[in-house]
Amino acid sequence: MEKSLISDSSLVVLYVNGDEKAFEQLVRRHKSKIYTTVYLIVKDTYVAEDLLQDTFIKAIATIKSGRYNDEGKFLPWVMRIAHNLAIDYFRRERRYPTVILEDGSNVYNTLDFSEDSAESVQIQKETHERLRELIQNLPGPQREVLMMRHYGEMSFQEIADATGVSINTALGRMRYALINLRKQMYKNRIRYDSNIYP
Repeated sequence: MEKSLISDSSLVVLYVNGDEKAFEQLVRRHKSKIYTTVYLIVKDTYVAEDLLQDTFIKAIATIKSGRYNDEGKFLPWVMRIAHNLAIDYFRRERRYPTVILEDGSNVYNTLDFSEDSAESVQIQKETHERLRELIQNLPGPQREVLMMRHYGEMSFQEIADATGVSINTALGRMRYALINLRKQMYKNRIRYDSNIYP
């Protein structure tokens, strides 16, 4: 039977039994979707290509070690690997999202800075660094959804698929992330538009 008609699970079994071309077929079948998902998070073609390669290397290592059990869901499993690698990349590089609050306003756009003054540039830099810290303080699942949604511009369905949860769970995590972020901003006196948040 032609490999293009074989299920992902069957290809994994073939690969475990020594058929290297079976894994090549899995890569060809899914690399475009995985690359696109990673690229939407990292916004860098070179980084996305590296993470795509790392994703499949990790998948191979897991399968060869006998620790793989996808229950017929290879794509969501490998997407979770890609998602975790992308989040790890953010942690290493300390890169964080543009944050959109519940009303649709951009947190950075609500900060009142003039464009040219060296002092305002320094204040803006320090405020952005403080905001990064506040994002880092969010519970892990909330932080990840916020980053994927607003930095990666992923849909909630894409986030749900990548993180292995229901779309309602993804939506709930996003809602609580924004609520918690706003509370932290208020507590830490990070300036925002008082017309929106009196």
